[in-house]
Amino acid sequence: MKWPFLLMALTAGILIPVQAGINALLGRVAGGAEPAAFISFAVGTVVLAAYLLVFRIPMPLGQTFAVSPWWYWTGGAFGAFFVAASVVLVPKLGAGVMISVIIAGQIVASLALDHFGVLGYPVRPLDLQRIIGAALLAAGVFLIKG
Repeated sequence: MKWPFLLMALTAGILIPVQAGINALLGRVAGGAEPAAFISFAVGTVVLAAYLLVFRIPMPLGQTFAVSPWWYWTGGAFGAFFVAASVVLVPKLGAGVMISVIIAGQIVASLALDHFGVLGYPVRPLDLQRIIGAALLAAGVFLIKG
């Protein structure tokens, strides 16, 4: 049952360094990370708008804004930072180091979010197995960095 979701996650993971490389190339011709990130988000917005229209998915922006705290809307800012940072980092670090360090950051943050059940995540206490997994990932970053 979980295979389609695992395949989707794997595909997303494959596309992240591809996106970063494409955006870095775009940054060269667009004049920097910020214009490239803006273009990337503009294209993504158009694609998502088309998806919503084709599948007739409503966008209750006013209602959503009225019932949610202001910080629920910060996810786009985090995404913009990620895209802009990847444009800067790809030529400096290469895909392997950049992605491995990003994944290390994701693992540390994810373990903390799970442990404390923050942002609606179900509580999954930090245990020795999870700590060892994070340590192995850190070792992998060190080995990939060379």
